[in-house]
Amino acid sequence: MNPQLVFALVVFLILLSGIRIVFEYKRALKFRFGKYIKTLQPGFRWIIPIVETIQIVDIRVITINITSQEVMTEDNVPCSIDGVVFFKINDPEKAVLEVEEYSFAITQLSQAALRDVCGKVELDTILSKREEMGKNIKSIVEIETREWGIEIIDVKIKDIQLPENMRRMMANQAEAERSRRARIILAEAEEQAAGKLLDAGKMIDQSPSAIKLRLYQTLSNIAAEKNSTIVFPFPEEVLHRGKKTETS
Repeated sequence: MNPQLVFALVVFLILLSGIRIVFEYKRALKFRFGKYIKTLQPGFRWIIPIVETIQIVDIRVITINITSQEVMTEDNVPCSIDGVVFFKINDPEKAVLEVEEYSFAITQLSQAALRDVCGKVELDTILSKREEMGKNIKSIVEIETREWGIEIIDVKIKDIQLPENMRRMMANQAEAERSRRARIILAEAEEQAAGKLLDAGKMIDQSPSAIKLRLYQTLSNIAAEKNSTIVFPFPEEVLHRGKKTETS
């Protein structure tokens, strides 16, 4: 076999093995004999085989789950809380060189911050102010990650698991609150109805025609029952004379 052809083939394979494609949403850190050289931008790239290596870093928003943490709240209620962290790598060089396994480090920081923040407030605060709790956790985590070239986008509390007896107590409390609101609404409705009846009574009392019309309406309702007999103990005009006497 031709030695020149063999040499050319070996050179071609070496060149071919050094080809790297860096995607738009990634960056590649280039190392030569283990020493950092530079960060490769997206596109077609070539490295010296054996001598140089690269480490790929994703610069998109990354999501990490905060595993369920056992927390004792300020009012001594045990609960299990989990969440999620959204972060983005702004400086790939720092993210690789300043911390070992940045994803694991962020997870540990987030777990510690969640226990710290939720352990200093009462259960009602955690349940009603999840957004605020997430912001407090974020502010603690990003103090450390800022030095690693990592930006914490957001922290969300996903789920809060309470003991069975606490869930029953909260359900009873909610039921009692709904019952209280229903009674208040009913009382307000009765008060409004009584006010309307009082206003209607005053209007009828000021108009003899209205009294007469109301009387006829009542008689019509009674007459709907065909087995009823209506007896007036005094003439209808007595009502009007009495009204006139009061007015005079």
